[in-house]
Amino acid sequence: MQLLINGQPRTFTELTQSSSVLDLLTLLGLKGDRVALERNADIVPRSSWADTRLAENDKIEIVHFVGGGC
Repeated sequence: MQLLINGQPRTFTELTQSSSVLDLLTLLGLKGDRVALERNADIVPRSSWADTRLAENDKIEIVHFVGGGC
């Protein structure tokens, strides 16, 4: 499957038309409690990740939350 992730084209042979946003995040090794995700300019709520199916050429934006401070 071809996806555009944060502006970069990526190919994932592990993903199929039945794969979900959660499958993608798991494949990328990202922890769900530390990211926000947008699919084709729509924010995908964390509660919908397992039910939101990916499609060829989807545009995915992933934002990582980073903690810290003084």
